[in-house]
This record gives sequence, C-alpha cells and structure tokens, in this order.
Amino acid sequence: MNASLSNSLGGTWIAATSRTRQLLRRHLWLWPLLTILALCIVGWWIHRRVERSIKTQLATNLETLLDADLAALHMWLRTCRQTVDALALAPAMRPSIEGQLALAAQPDGDAVALVHSAHLAESRRLLQPYVEMLGFERFVIINPERKIISATVDDPIGKQSFAPWQGMLDQALAGHTTVTRPFPSAMLLPDDQGNLGAGRPTMFAAAPIHGEDENILAVLALRMSPDKDFTRIMRLARSGESGETYAFDANGLLVSQSRFDDQLKQIGLLPDRPDVHSIMNIQIRNPGVDITQGQRPTIPRDQQPLTRMAAAAIGGQRGVDVDGYNDYRGVPVIGAWAWLPEYGFGVATEVDAAEAFQPLFILQATFWTLFVLLAVCALAALVFVMLNERLRLRVRKEALKAKQLGQYRLDEKLGEGGMGVVYRAHHAMMQRPTAVKMLHAEQTSGAAIARFEREVQLCSQLNHPNTIAIYDYGRTPEGLFYYAMEYLDGIALDQLVERYGPQGEGRVIHLLRQVCGSLAEAHERGLIHRDIKPGNIMVNCRGGLADVVKVLDFGLVKATGAQDDMTLTRAGTMTGTPAYLSPEGIDRPDEVDTRSDLYAVGAVGYFLLTGTPPFQGKTIVELCMQHAQQQPQTPSERLGKPIATDLETVILACLAKSPEQRPASARALAGQLANCAIASPWDQNAAVRWWSTQELGSSTSVTLHLPEQSAADPTQDTNRDQTILFEK
Repeated sequence: MNASLSNSLGGTWIAATSRTRQLLRRHLWLWPLLTILALCIVGWWIHRRVERSIKTQLATNLETLLDADLAALHMWLRTCRQTVDALALAPAMRPSIEGQLALAAQPDGDAVALVHSAHLAESRRLLQPYVEMLGFERFVIINPERKIISATVDDPIGKQSFAPWQGMLDQALAGHTTVTRPFPSAMLLPDDQGNLGAGRPTMFAAAPIHGEDENILAVLALRMSPDKDFTRIMRLARSGESGETYAFDANGLLVSQSRFDDQLKQIGLLPDRPDVHSIMNIQIRNPGVDITQGQRPTIPRDQQPLTRMAAAAIGGQRGVDVDGYNDYRGVPVIGAWAWLPEYGFGVATEVDAAEAFQPLFILQATFWTLFVLLAVCALAALVFVMLNERLRLRVRKEALKAKQLGQYRLDEKLGEGGMGVVYRAHHAMMQRPTAVKMLHAEQTSGAAIARFEREVQLCSQLNHPNTIAIYDYGRTPEGLFYYAMEYLDGIALDQLVERYGPQGEGRVIHLLRQVCGSLAEAHERGLIHRDIKPGNIMVNCRGGLADVVKVLDFGLVKATGAQDDMTLTRAGTMTGTPAYLSPEGIDRPDEVDTRSDLYAVGAVGYFLLTGTPPFQGKTIVELCMQHAQQQPQTPSERLGKPIATDLETVILACLAKSPEQRPASARALAGQLANCAIASPWDQNAAVRWWSTQELGSSTSVTLHLPEQSAADPTQDTNRDQTILFEK
C-alpha cells in the first residue's frame, strides 16, 4: 500500500509541474538551454540506438560468415571421409594389401622385402592415380600392429607409425573414418621449392580396410596439404580488407594460413623467408599492444595470454564479440568463433574494428554536423515560437478584455482554478444566463485540451435534472477553448456547512438522494465520477423548486472498461480529493468502480451531518492512511449529540473499507436513504422557508412550486404557485 501510495500522490507532482511552467514563463532564457539539452539527450539516444543496431548487424554478419565457412568446411571434411571410405572398400585393393600383410607377418618381412614386393607395386598402380585425381597427395597403409606396409614413397615403409598418427589410428582401428586436424609432419615432405624436410603442415583422412569377414585388415590414410584446400576454404567468406577466417588447435596454434603473412614478417612475428608461412608457426596470443603500429609488447610471446576469442573457443564456447578485443597482432578486432570437438580444432572469423565500424564513424561525423545545424535551427525556431506565442497570448487576452467569447458575452468572473476560469455570461441572442468555463490562455497543451474536451463529452451524455447541463462547446478564432453550461446561482455544500454549520438529518437525506439520482444515471451509463465532494455539489433554486442539487465537475470521470482514460490520468496514481477518497482509490486506483463514488457520498453525508469530513490528517499521507486502515468515528460521537440510528447506519455502510460491504448501487443507496424514519422531515415548504431567510447575494425573483399542506392531511399537497422574493 505504501508503494502504491507513494506512486499515487499526483497532487505534489501537478503542483511541481505548475511551478516549473511558471518558472519557464518568467525565465524564457531557459528555453534555449533546455532545447539544446533535449537535443543532446536525443542525439545521445539516437547514437546509442544506431551503434546498437550496427553492432547487431555486424554480429549477424560475422555469424553468417562463420556459418558459411563452417558449412563449406564440413562439406569438404565429409567429402574427404567419403573418398577414403570408397577407396578402402574397393575390392581390387584387397589382394595386394593382403599380400603385403602376409609379407610383413613373416620373420624376414623387413622393410627391404616390403619395398621390393610386387604387392606394393600393385597397390601403387591401383591407388596413386585415384589419390592424385581426388586431390590428395600421398597414401599410407598401416597394419593393426601400426607398421607401415605400403605408401606412395619408399622411405616410411617398414617403419612403425609416427606418434602424431596415434589418435587417427585409434579411431580407424576402432572402425571409424576420421579426418585429422593439421599437424607438423614427422615424414620428410617437400616445400614450395621442392626441398625435403620434416615439420611441414600435414593432415590425413583415414578409414579402416575390412576383410571378407568384416574384420579390420589395415588402415588406409590419405595425406593432404592443409595450406591448400583447407586454407582455401577458410578464405571463402572473408570480408573487406581485413576480414579473415582461420583455424587453430587446442594450444592456440594456427592450423590454417593467415591472410597477414607479409605483415607478420614485417612486424617480426615470422622470419622473413619465402618458405615460412603462418600455418603451424603463429600462436593466437594477445600481445597487449598493436604491433602493427610499431608498439612493442612488454611480455615475451610465450607468456602472453591467449586472445579472448581463443580462450573462449578452446573452452568449448561458441560466441560473437562486437565490443572488440585484440587479435594475435594486437589489432582491435571483432569476431565470431566456434569449436569443433569432433576434429579437435576451432574456427574464428574476425575483421578489424576500424574497418567494421567505419560506417558508424561516418555516421557520427554526419550526425554531429546535422546536430549543430539542428541546434541552430532549434534556437531560431524557439525564438520564432516564443514571439508567436506572445502574440497569440496577447490576442487571447485582448479577446477576454473585450468580454466576448463566440456567441457569449462575458459578465463577471465567478471563479478560477489551475486549468481554467469560469465566467457568468449570457448568450448574445437568447440572453439566457450561462456559466462559461474556458481554458486559461496559457493552457493550450494537447493533454489540457483533451481533458477539457473529455469533460464536455462525458457531461453532455447525462441529462438527469441533478446533473449540471452542458449547452455548447467551441473554440474561438483566437484559440480559446470553452464550453457553456447552465448557470447555477446557489451555494456549494462546503460553503453551506462553512456558513451555516451542520445540517439537519432530513435535509441531508434530501440532498444525498438527489446526488444518488445523478450518480445512478452516470453509473448506469458506465461512468464513475471519482471526485464527489462537497465543493462539487451545489444546492440551488431551479425550475420553481428549492434545494435542487446539481452535481458538477465531471473532469475526472472514468469510463469503466475504457482504455483511453490512461492517457489522461497516469496509471497507478490517485485520482480525486484525499478527504473523500475511497480506500481502493488509494491502494488500487486503477480498479475503482461505482462503489468508490458511494464511499464519497457517505463521506459527504458525514460532512453535512457533523461539519467535518470522516478523517482529518495533518498530511495527505496521514489522511490516506486513515482512509485505508482506520474506522471512522460515528457521526453521533463526532457531533456530540444523537443522530438517527438508521441514517447513521447508512452513512457508515457507505464508508465501509470493503466495496462489497457498501450499498450495491447509487439507486439502492437512494432507496435506503428514503427508508430512514427521520424525526424532522425536509420538504419543499421547509426548503423555501430556509432559502427565504438567507442572504446569499443579489435579489432575484424565483417562482417556487410550493405544496400547500391540508389541514386534514398534512401529507396532501395542492398545486399552487407562490412567488417569493429573497436575497440570494
């Protein structure tokens, strides 16, 4: 409840807003500053939105590039597996392989015997053309004892398989076709110039060779060069001048070739020799500085941490980073990455941040240029608007001075509030006395006009005799909004009690029943008043009758089930006058219904009977707490003398904390009031006598229809008009 109450005290906010508006009117020089501040806030917001949008687009593009590279890589790896599988299953291969296996199993089956075997020549004749045609370079056949029994070249034949091959052989001998990640070769391989040497990048596709009984006879491994097809696939979807895709192993070692080989040699990360490439020679470590700009790291290369991307990928995380991190050159980049656990390496796509965000930098320069121009234009427009508003305000005030508002001639000011002013007026042609309510000349905001129009529209739907009648609504050529309503020459209930003290029980019932009649019509039309209080109820002499109630000020009416009400009254805030506000209007202001009005009617009745509202707090918060939590003192106790029990019961029922314990409707409440057996009834005779003895203002002749009591039966009326002259 306290949180709701804190959010609901709209009066303080409205007062603060009014004071701010007055301050801005007095100090017009604040407007340019506020305008520039608003432009700065909007500019910052737009910049953040654009930056976020560009980053989102970059992240999408990076992931798209990465997915394209991964799709191509998976397709190539699958092709490699299918190719080696097909060759391993070729029936023509089996006799020569079985012959080599038998020869290797003999005691004299050494390397010399295997190399000079006719079976080896047959294997080479059958396999090598297919190997070269399918894009591989060499083949190797290893028996289950992990001895090389056949190969494209003689050098490894008869030797035990090399240590880097063990994982590949484990997979193949277990019956699985596999493709290894690139690794340094233990065999002598030629470089680009044809020179033989160990440690050259290599990778294999391996498959088991099955015998007729489906047992594994040997393993067929096809060698390929990773700096050819593998690296070429990494370059398929790279973008711009700095974008690259590369692969790396679990130690952060590049296993594909970087696009920056020449740059890496210039900055000293690679030896400047034609036969040296980045593949298998560069670790993805963050130097902490941009080496390409001539800066030198303070930490040795082997002690530098892995880049943020490499550390995340090796940890098994797929991700994207568009906030920026340093790559292995120390250059700020953005990137996306993924780890391929089945192959034991990761793939990353990166692009230099300077290139990626170049559109943003251009946009920033363009934006700030436009911002300066807009600021200048805003200042010029502000000056023009201020001058124009002054002129419009002067025209409106001149129209008021002329005492003419459309078809209405203004006579005298009756009252003034925060939003508008009320004049006594008369129609230029009909000469009918009218009350004209208009917005202040300064109050022309959309919200003020909307609420003003809303009050007119809702009131015009009601035609109960105890509801104030609306005659007209319009806007003058000078921009003044107004509406005309019936002129009431009576007295508000708060003034009535202030001048004449607590009212008699009969008169209270008479007045409250009329209020209930007005509310009954409104409630049945789905409207809740939300601001029933003594100041919004006037008692008058109308249509020849005395003590006629008129319910006023439907500006806070809520249409039940309507959504547009929230545009005029902030959700979750109190609406109404705290002294007459229901508990649910404090705790749950968005859930009030017609029974909230009945609570206010009970509070008004309490006020009329005792001269004070049910609760009297020193602060609004205290007052609202009392409404929500405390039971009111009985009217008899407050007044210090007895009050009719049935009337007191009805009033206290209206003031029940729970809406379910109150009368079901305004019409039901009127019936309960009518059933009260009061000792001093109030009728037209009593009302006329009261009005004829009070001094309320100017002398006015009013024709009152007074029922004459019969001597035989005081309840029988005769229709006789009586004209009484009294001071009003």
